[in-house]
Amino acid sequence: MQAVRLLRHVAATHWRTRLRFPRATLDAIEQAVGRAERTHAGQIHFAIETALTPLQILNEVGARARALELFASLGVWDTELNNGVLIYVQLADRSVEIVADRGLAARVGPAEWQGVCRLMEEHFRAGRFRQGAVAGVDAAGALLSRHFPARPARSTHNELPDRPTLL
Repeated sequence: MQAVRLLRHVAATHWRTRLRFPRATLDAIEQAVGRAERTHAGQIHFAIETALTPLQILNEVGARARALELFASLGVWDTELNNGVLIYVQLADRSVEIVADRGLAARVGPAEWQGVCRLMEEHFRAGRFRQGAVAGVDAAGALLSRHFPARPARSTHNELPDRPTLL
């Protein structure tokens, strides 16, 4: 099983990632994040990774562990209200993970985040990468707006980039 996974990751190419997430799709994701963030006081960051390194595969790094690592390295954990959310798409394993900061994790259960992940994965399996990504951002935004509504009196600033990160 590990050999099959290793081959899948080695064979994954950035060219294929660009076919699934062309500039227009990245623009749509960026717009969805900006639109969602106007409805709540949280921060959403979207990251897409083509494949893991062979060493990560041999060390059995899963999508969840990688998402947690990126949550820290991309600074999603460092938002003012501890309400950052990372949406992580791992293409070689066909996996989506969502990591929410402690301010939000205490209010939204894992089952709700898993529902958003499964929604995105369903779209991705059907080849609808743009629709799946936007649907995921919209669903995460709805959860954030329920628990961290926008505060017009408070000056809001964008703490995380709206543009998806390609890894």
